[in-house]
Amino acid sequence: MEYKDYYKILELDKSATKEQIRKQYRKLARKYHPDVNPNNPDAERKFKEVNEANEVLSDDDKRAKYDRLGADWQRYEQAGAGRGAGGFDWSQYAQGGGFGGYEAQGDPFGGADFSDFFSSMFGGMGGSQGGSARPRAGQDYQAELEMALEDAYQGGARTLNVNDKKLRISIHPGVEDGQIIRLRDQGAPGRNGGPSGSLYITIRLRPDARYTRTGNDLTMDVPISIYKALLGGEQVVETLSGPVKINIKPETQNGTRLRLRGKGFPVYRQEGQYGDLYLRLTLTLPQNLTEQEKDLFRQLAALHNE
Repeated sequence: MEYKDYYKILELDKSATKEQIRKQYRKLARKYHPDVNPNNPDAERKFKEVNEANEVLSDDDKRAKYDRLGADWQRYEQAGAGRGAGGFDWSQYAQGGGFGGYEAQGDPFGGADFSDFFSSMFGGMGGSQGGSARPRAGQDYQAELEMALEDAYQGGARTLNVNDKKLRISIHPGVEDGQIIRLRDQGAPGRNGGPSGSLYITIRLRPDARYTRTGNDLTMDVPISIYKALLGGEQVVETLSGPVKINIKPETQNGTRLRLRGKGFPVYRQEGQYGDLYLRLTLTLPQNLTEQEKDLFRQLAALHNE
């Protein structure tokens, strides 16, 4: 029987915290999920291993017993002792409580499909189950939601398909790219009366040709004519919150930045609070000049010894 190094499967040290285990599990579950890797047996195998490793390491009792057995496994294996597969006598750990009393939960995408190693360690092999199985929470689901920047600005309801089930979810204005939203009780059903798992939705914002977002601040380029840059004037700028009139000072230089307070992105879950919008003024030169226009520019150049 092959020993399963659950820490290695989750790419973690043995000192990993529960939060590190949770984050790494989500990362690897998304990476190897069957929906992301269709018709990929290797990814399917990795996905099942990741689920099995999380089943053990996210449970305090199972993890403690697994850690205690780890060193003994190496010692017994090297000595060739014991009666079980791989030279290890599992029965001593399944008697008198030991590793009995646990039921393999499996993964919600492929049924109860944990390894023989898991079943032998946690399935009560060599002893009784020691009572009824305790309630267990259902597996968490992962999903992604792609949005335009303008949609993230406005927020609103969205429909998401998860495991052939349509969910209507509400997105608050101001969500960020990569932000994870948790929906309780929208994961796999629990076992033995346990609660359902959660659905974790990762927000993916499409790149926007007009705006660059930094936190809750936005930056956009605003083209202005050379005449307006030299003489000054007013110009209307279209923003995510609507048109805004700006004043351009005479002799404005190319690349000048203007700050519009409160015209940036809404602060997530803080109603009425917004970041700032930075306008980068870029000069546009006239084209297809007439002879008269060229003469006027020559006169200006002569005044400046050009």
